[in-house]
Amino acid sequence: MKVGIVGAGAIAFGMAAFLEQAGHAASLWSPSGARTKALAAGEPLVAAGAIEGSFRPRIATGPADVVAGAHVILIALPAYGHKQVFDAIAPHVTAAQTVIVSSHASFGALYLSRLLAARGVTVPIIAWGTTLLSGRQTGPAKVQVNTVRKTVDLATLPASRSAEGLALCQSVFGDRFVDRGSLLAIALSNLNPTIHMGIALGNMTRMEKAEAWGQAESVTPNVGRLLEELDRERLAIATSLGLEVRTIFQHLHLSFGVPYGSASEMHQAMHAIGKGGAGPTTSDSRYVTEDVPFGLVPTAKLGRLAGHPAPLHEAGVTLFSAMYGRDFTGENDLLAALDIGSLSLGQLQALCRDGYSPLSS
Repeated sequence: MKVGIVGAGAIAFGMAAFLEQAGHAASLWSPSGARTKALAAGEPLVAAGAIEGSFRPRIATGPADVVAGAHVILIALPAYGHKQVFDAIAPHVTAAQTVIVSSHASFGALYLSRLLAARGVTVPIIAWGTTLLSGRQTGPAKVQVNTVRKTVDLATLPASRSAEGLALCQSVFGDRFVDRGSLLAIALSNLNPTIHMGIALGNMTRMEKAEAWGQAESVTPNVGRLLEELDRERLAIATSLGLEVRTIFQHLHLSFGVPYGSASEMHQAMHAIGKGGAGPTTSDSRYVTEDVPFGLVPTAKLGRLAGHPAPLHEAGVTLFSAMYGRDFTGENDLLAALDIGSLSLGQLQALCRDGYSPLSS
């Protein structure tokens, strides 16, 4: 299987290594061009940790090149870059291809569906609730893969192609997927924004002072209780919409193999087995710059639309905006482009089921 990967950070590098190790052919496209310079110059991609080996993925020269000939196009970069790359690849995607968004954020699949519909093209757009793996880029051509998740939630847009989307993911990435059946469920399935909110609030001065600190071990009982309350808000929204999503406890157990306990206890167990990871050493971290506008903001908006406001999520947006002197709500270019605020709940539910049709574009 030929897979074109849009992105060149830790997740993109890890996915390239995963695919190459599994016998597939991966291409990497860095929108800026900066992150693939070493690979383009001939250095191998070296993976360590949960994936070990040296690999030579193809380096694409642009959006048309990474799409051309690919069976699957995998979006693997922070959400603040999604709209830009959707705009770039949409003119080149054909009806014979499939797009996977890893991980999906802020109704981005709807935006891509609308772009393709304007061209008269419909493809399966598969939204993953989280990334297949976690890790950190440790050099220009190196990646440390911390874990490869055993279970990943997904949904396919349009839902009529759900069986096709699930079968493709299983054939390429293994039998590790749970089809949640609705893009709305995936919109409420990514726990990174809420987990990262608690971690960043509790350790902001460490981030600003570039201290070396353990991430999971810093989820103390107080931080853990905040994560659990944030999770209750998210679950309440899902329940009100008749959706089934995993809890924070299921997420930590399935992703890292730790026994069930409180959120703090499970993070401490992650630290004890060497899966706790290192905390951000800068305040310019995607834990805030990505997860607040593209994670907390859409969840808060969906909560109000569903009649179940999420005051802790809204407080997080307000607090981080004050701390950074930025309007994180206004930084979400996907919600602005989709004009989500003008949709009724019924209209949004229909779009999350069917996507945009070429006939209605």
